[in-house]
Amino acid sequence: MNQDLVRIIDGIAREKNIETEAVFADLEVAMISAVHKQYDQNDEVEVSIDRLNGTITATRNGEGLSVAELGRIAAQTAKQVMIQKLREDERGSILEEYEQRVGTIATGTVSRFESGSMVVSLGRTEGYLPRSEQIPGETHHPGERIRCLILEVREVPHQVKIILSRTSPDFICRLFELEVPEVSERIIELKALAREPGYRTKIAVSSIDMKVDPVGACVGVRGSRIKNIVDELGGEKIDIVRWNESSQVLIRNALRPAEVVDIALCFELGRATVVVNEDQLSLAIGKRGQNVRLAARLTGWDTDILTPKEYNAGLKAIINTLREFEFMDDTKVDRVIAMGMINLLDIEEVGPEPFVQELELTEDQAAEMVAKASEAAKLFAVEVAKEKEIQKAEREKEAAEKEQLVRALKGELDEEPDQQEQQGDAEEVDEEQEESAAEEDDEADSDQDEKSDEAAKTEEEKSEAAD
Repeated sequence: MNQDLVRIIDGIAREKNIETEAVFADLEVAMISAVHKQYDQNDEVEVSIDRLNGTITATRNGEGLSVAELGRIAAQTAKQVMIQKLREDERGSILEEYEQRVGTIATGTVSRFESGSMVVSLGRTEGYLPRSEQIPGETHHPGERIRCLILEVREVPHQVKIILSRTSPDFICRLFELEVPEVSERIIELKALAREPGYRTKIAVSSIDMKVDPVGACVGVRGSRIKNIVDELGGEKIDIVRWNESSQVLIRNALRPAEVVDIALCFELGRATVVVNEDQLSLAIGKRGQNVRLAARLTGWDTDILTPKEYNAGLKAIINTLREFEFMDDTKVDRVIAMGMINLLDIEEVGPEPFVQELELTEDQAAEMVAKASEAAKLFAVEVAKEKEIQKAEREKEAAEKEQLVRALKGELDEEPDQQEQQGDAEEVDEEQEESAAEEDDEADSDQDEKSDEAAKTEEEKSEAAD
């Protein structure tokens, strides 16, 4: 019996993933509670279990006691205390285990749904995937296998609550570590990541080994590696760009596939002004501004997209405004532009202090320049608004003309089938007339033949009569 007790305790410890010593201690506490229940709460009770052979030794007020003599109620008390202690130990074990796994991927099975949250069975415990951490547009069903990131672990009354996530950027990083060995081996480093869950992700990668292409290694042969990640995310698009320490090169890479003409960086405002051609504008901005928004988050620069016409107009306004001051020569104007100021509003937003330091102006001169730029910016904004209204009117006029042209062409196309139909009807009438004429000719020929036969017959009769 004693050896069976040791074996049972070892089995419980393995099943609950708790220490064997903790199970022995819980059993001793349960037996002490049983003795108190059987006798008196104030009694001094000691119970010890030999860890090797399972022998139980119990004393009450210094006298030996056999636990086998305890009654049914005392045994029930010991059972309840034992169950409670084992649950507490198991919760502590789960808490310790999953606190170490925060930020890693866990695989589980969809169990049920509670108020929009998905409950995922992780084996010994359950995890909760809130609606806010679910990828928009994804649907899951009970019994389905699912992979999630362990986002947070916290202890609440009577349970350990594990919060899961599929929208966290770290989820993408962990998937790359699973699918790309070079990432898990730290040969390729994921330098930056920007994500809009369910739609698109941009990730910048670099390699510490010159022989390893970071972009090619992440994509895999014929896209095999990246395809597995995209499938796991339900078709979410992933752009992999090459990392560069130069902000201009990184911004250029982040905005691909759009071709960038020029980039101006304003360190005072943390703003990057990117110039692209008209035909590349929509591609650079992306659907609902998604491409430029992700590029800005990836690079850490507030990014504006302008066409060459808009960029040159802003520069021209700055140059014309600054040249009105006697203390601003061409060199200083060029230095202002080199600071990344491509719009009069930039000068107003920066304020006078940078110009005092960079251009060696007095505070009064810098303040005067900023005030003048602010006034000119308002006038320039009015002119730009008028120009946009004119352009909008021209576009609407062109659209109306195109619509009229389309309607005219559509009308001509509608008339052609009518003419063809009329022509076909006329041809049918001609064919009918030709057929009727041919039938009349055939009838006339047949009548002539009959008359000839009758005449020949009459002559034969006459000749027979004469004979």
